[in-house]
Amino acid sequence: MAKLPYKEGTWFAVPLRGGGYATGLVARHIPGEGKIVLAYFFGPKRQTIPSMEELEGLTPDMAIKVIRVGDLGLFEGSWPIVGDSPKWQRERWPMPAFIRKDELSMIAWHVEYDDDNPARVISERRVPYESEGLERAFLYGAGAAEIVLTRILS
Repeated sequence: MAKLPYKEGTWFAVPLRGGGYATGLVARHIPGEGKIVLAYFFGPKRQTIPSMEELEGLTPDMAIKVIRVGDLGLFEGSWPIVGDSPKWQRERWPMPAFIRKDELSMIAWHVEYDDDNPARVISERRVPYESEGLERAFLYGAGAAEIVLTRILS
C-alpha cells in the first residue's frame, strides 16, 4: 500500500473547470487506508494555488461546502497539496451530520458518520423529508466535487 500524500490538516487546491482553484482541507480520513476523506472547501476562486500563509486564517464557518469525497485527486496529484497545517486542531473541524433522501418514497434520514472513519455510518434516524440545512449524505468523486465547486464559485 502506497503512503498517503495527505493527513488530517492537509491543505490542497482543487482545479476548477475552465481555470482557477478552490481550496480544501482534509478534516478526516480512514486511517492508514485513505480512499474517502471529509473535506472542508473554500472560495474565493483563485487564479493560482494559494500559499499556506493565505490559508491559515480560514475557519470552519467560512467553508462553502463540507462533504465526503474520494481521495483520487489527492492521491494522483491532480489536486495539488499546499501543505500541512502547523496549527491543526481536529476538534475545531467537526464531522457534521448529513441527510439522505429517497425521492421515490419521500423519506429522509439524518445520518451521522464515525468521527474516525468517514466511510462508516454510526446512526441514522428518520426526519421529515422537507428537512433543510444538512449536506446530502453522498460520496462525491473528485470530478463531481470539481464540478460542484466550479458551479458555486462561478
